[in-house]
Amino acid sequence: MMKCAETGPRGRTAAGQDPAKRDQILDGAKRCFLRLGFENASMNEITAEAGVSKGTIYVYFQNKEELFIELIERERSVLLEMAEHELNDGYTLDEALHRFCMSLATQMSSDEVVRAQRIVLGVAERMPEVAERFFGPEPFSGVLILQRYFDRKIAQGELVIADTDLAARQLIDLAMAGTFKRRLFGNMKQPMPADKLEKIVASAVAMFLKFYRT
Repeated sequence: MMKCAETGPRGRTAAGQDPAKRDQILDGAKRCFLRLGFENASMNEITAEAGVSKGTIYVYFQNKEELFIELIERERSVLLEMAEHELNDGYTLDEALHRFCMSLATQMSSDEVVRAQRIVLGVAERMPEVAERFFGPEPFSGVLILQRYFDRKIAQGELVIADTDLAARQLIDLAMAGTFKRRLFGNMKQPMPADKLEKIVASAVAMFLKFYRT
């Protein structure tokens, strides 16, 4: 359930608690970071891009690092919510895994996400907490979303998996074979066409189920 913004006297939103204003700042920061990178984007430029005053931006975020971390969290949650939506029990096991893998592989190899991942890798040594949040095992991650789905299918007798963490990582890697690393390191300039990605995902799901299906 979404938490309502705290309000002050006469129903006014308390300082730093307006979700629309926070998103406005994050949207401006996103445009700056994608255009300039983390190091080159200044708080002044983010302020101008977001269309807020410097006083306002510092009410919401203490510094550029804090703003960047929250932006990563927001974008990551959006990406994973879209992928999780495909693991619907209304679909067959094959359909659900195919839809999940297509959603994840498509988004992870998109221009915007590839640029964001490069930015995260560029600051990982100086800001290890950013990489940990982006790739780490938080309650909402691609691996844990799949693990929860696998647990349901194991209980229903459709899968036999001894290590669901390993199985989830295997499926994700299979689904992005030949695309993710090539996109990340610039070997593939454009996202893979959907029909070719479909073939990779279909093969990944078939291989996975050949081993783990009951």
